[in-house]
Amino acid sequence: MDRPLQPADLAVIIVTWNVRELVLAALQTLIADLANTDLDWAIYVVDNASSDGTATAIRAAAFERTKVIESSVNLGFGAGNNLALRALGFSDAPARAPHAPRAVFLLNPDTLVHNGAVRALYNALFSLPYAGLVGARLTYADGSLQHSAFRFPGLTQIAIDLLPLPLALQGRLYESALNGRYPRRLYAPDQPPFAVEHTLGAAMMLRREAIEATGLFDEGYFLYAEELDWSMRIRRAGWEIYLVPSAHITHLEGQSARQVRSQSVVHLWRSRLRFYRKFYTPLRAWLAKRLIQLGMRAQIGKARRMAACGALSAAESEALIAAYREVMRL
Repeated sequence: MDRPLQPADLAVIIVTWNVRELVLAALQTLIADLANTDLDWAIYVVDNASSDGTATAIRAAAFERTKVIESSVNLGFGAGNNLALRALGFSDAPARAPHAPRAVFLLNPDTLVHNGAVRALYNALFSLPYAGLVGARLTYADGSLQHSAFRFPGLTQIAIDLLPLPLALQGRLYESALNGRYPRRLYAPDQPPFAVEHTLGAAMMLRREAIEATGLFDEGYFLYAEELDWSMRIRRAGWEIYLVPSAHITHLEGQSARQVRSQSVVHLWRSRLRFYRKFYTPLRAWLAKRLIQLGMRAQIGKARRMAACGALSAAESEALIAAYREVMRL
């Protein structure tokens, strides 16, 4: 149903691009879970100029309380969400939004919502001390845990991400606080919510007052790091961020991004650099840039080795190397 919707309790926003079947499945599981709550809810789907008939398919399915907003261009994640947030009454800059819903749930199109997840997030958002944003426990399609809460990225995380390290050391560091991770035991479904620095943008719920205090997504990010930026501003405005282990969502991870792997590399590091320059000291941002350049050189060597052994095609290797070189020039 493509009509104005203004729920009192909860608006769900899904930004999608060329993943028609995935977003249809996401909507089915989401609506099934919402139907088990007593919340006044609505769903806004922002279609980022998909070429696979996504908007038409959603309208044909006639999902209840669902509005489709079609963009004529691919706006990316943050700007796409902002379209719906403005429709709900929020402003780009910090400002009151008295007619907006009590909470907004941002959900990726490549997700499956498990029973009780929405209610668990909503209850946590309005019961935890100073909670402005809460995130869900994410698992991959095979049921294994996806880390969905992190500390803000520092220089050590760049080194672990990009530089060649001994396998034994890399394995130990990957799961550690040095790489921004929280212990896996905290994610157990029977564990209470725990405070974090930021959550993944794949499934996060915000209360109206936190959005009023910070304004919308910074549209200078096209893809990646938008939630880091918003989380930083939310925390600086005095709100806390939590991960809610009892809220379970399957994340099929990065299906839109996988369509253009080499472009995703550029988007990721352009966004990370924007974040570092915006929130780090000039010296720390400069060091981050230098580490990234070293890392890109290492990745170029890795791509060449993978092409030589047949793990990458020549075309894939060339596209990735071109992307790594573009990142070095940012």
